[in-house]
Amino acid sequence: MKTAFTKLVGVEHPIVQTGMGWVAGPRLVSGAANAGALGILASATMTVEELRAAVREVRSRTDAPFGVNLRADAGDAAERVRLIIDEGVRVASFALAPSKELIARLKDAGVVVIPSIGARRHAEKVAAWGADAVIVQGGEGGGHTGEVATTVLLPQVVDAVDIPVVAAGGFHDGRGLVAALSYGAAGIAMGTRFLLTSDSTVPDAVKARYLEAGVKDVTLTTAVDGLPHRMLRTELVASLERAGRTRALARAVRHAAAFRRLSGLSWPQMVRDGLAMKHGKDLSWSQVLLAANTPMLLKASMVEGRTDLGVMASGQVAGVIEDLPSCAELVARVMAEAHGVLGHLRSLDALPPPG
Repeated sequence: MKTAFTKLVGVEHPIVQTGMGWVAGPRLVSGAANAGALGILASATMTVEELRAAVREVRSRTDAPFGVNLRADAGDAAERVRLIIDEGVRVASFALAPSKELIARLKDAGVVVIPSIGARRHAEKVAAWGADAVIVQGGEGGGHTGEVATTVLLPQVVDAVDIPVVAAGGFHDGRGLVAALSYGAAGIAMGTRFLLTSDSTVPDAVKARYLEAGVKDVTLTTAVDGLPHRMLRTELVASLERAGRTRALARAVRHAAAFRRLSGLSWPQMVRDGLAMKHGKDLSWSQVLLAANTPMLLKASMVEGRTDLGVMASGQVAGVIEDLPSCAELVARVMAEAHGVLGHLRSLDALPPPG
């Protein structure tokens, strides 16, 4: 199945494994890449040297194209971009819109630039700046997300830009892939579905919580970092929602200090990152401080397996996922389902007219 997206990045199937922090490491990314999808390495929770080692590990595991997800507002974004160029990474994706200058620098080096966006106007902006494609996430998606459903947002973006559009938010099977293609998308991106594979390094106890969840067990909350964040509904989430602002800010200060030690950033670098985030999203300083909760609470669950101490970002599709295939099995299944659906749709043309 060839689309404008597969031709752009050189993958076999129009499927993307998204760059989830603490989840999308070398094993998952190489598993997705070897299955014919585009695997994307999450870098926001890595130091620069950890990122370099991770890129090289992926390269040692696969000859297929893969990408790296970056924070455009990070103080060391330029250094990470240089690393991607030097290491010959095929794709750079961004959770926030990169600057026109950053896009140009990557494109001049032959890197494909694919920002993730959540609104039509953002897609129009990055397309005008030279982005090669966009990933558009509707409100069903996990982690930080918007309010507009994929089925409403996707056709708006497809109609607005002339570059390949990859649909994210609510996808987990071949039927979804065909639906996205029918809207004009050139592929789909999946996070939660790839998290729930045997190639994912997320602890088994955490995967079990996802598999137990129903659709109504996935909630949207602002209690973690002040921004709409979709995750599994747990007692910890409930306690965060009950906590007052003073307790929340005190927790955020502790988490900011812990993340500084973990990431190797200095306090001045973290302040610069905070200023960039505050400006880019028009946040209050308290919201910027609360954002320090996110990486550490995700690490507690996704790395340490502490479902009682960590949050579990999740798309709504977690409620309909019931197994843990390998990446190869998952991608093969999605493509088989998609071809089956397309075959059924083609057969409708052969039916006699009613009456």
